[in-house]
Amino acid sequence: MGERKRYEPGTFCWVDLSTSDADGAKVFYGELFGWEFEDNEIPGGGVYTMCQVQGDVVAAIVQQDEQPGHWNNYVTVMSADETAAKARQLGANVFEEPFDVMEAGRMAVFADPSGAVLCVWQPRVHIGARRVNDPGCLTWNELQSRDPEAASTFYAGLFGWETEPVEDDGKLVYVTIRNAGSANGGIMPMTEQHGDAPPHWLPYFTVVSCDGAVAKVRELGGDTLVGPFDVPGGRISVVRDPQGAAFAIFEGETDE
Repeated sequence: MGERKRYEPGTFCWVDLSTSDADGAKVFYGELFGWEFEDNEIPGGGVYTMCQVQGDVVAAIVQQDEQPGHWNNYVTVMSADETAAKARQLGANVFEEPFDVMEAGRMAVFADPSGAVLCVWQPRVHIGARRVNDPGCLTWNELQSRDPEAASTFYAGLFGWETEPVEDDGKLVYVTIRNAGSANGGIMPMTEQHGDAPPHWLPYFTVVSCDGAVAKVRELGGDTLVGPFDVPGGRISVVRDPQGAAFAIFEGETDE
């Protein structure tokens, strides 16, 4: 259902996990999502592990010891160079200037004006995830932000995203993102429950049962940060793997 051959510019297309324990992560996510793995040597050292569902790549895992475990989120663009330059003009801090990833594509990494880190991907051989929205696959990307209005303005200027605020009793509770006519993620206002966590992008993965997946996360050594709880159209929870990387799981109807 969720097979992909291309992504419109401005669409989330890929996620990869930076972790201090790649072998442990493969055990955790393999058991949780049923992923199968293919290790690829990185020129100059290291391994980039492709994660697969039904033979299609859906994410990747890479070992790194410099930062706490975290998921990186990627947006397809026509030009990594032009997007990085525009992001800088709009107030972003470009961490990684555009560079080639062999024949796979070209990418850049920046932090938006609030500090949330995002990657942009100019595809060549590798378009990103070949399957989305199915169980074990990426289905949503959400910015946790302390200033949703400013974030909406920044990303609309950068990617041309259309944003729609959702209010409850006059209070902003969410912002939906649309790109090229399709739902493309959201922005969640950060509240007291987020503590001192910095703004960040959070990937969502589809599961058959949210409660069952949460139980599995705990069984495998992870923990629950938020939920599970019901939302319009489904049930979600934010969890953390044993190495500390946060992500969300979603049970419900998804787009094709």
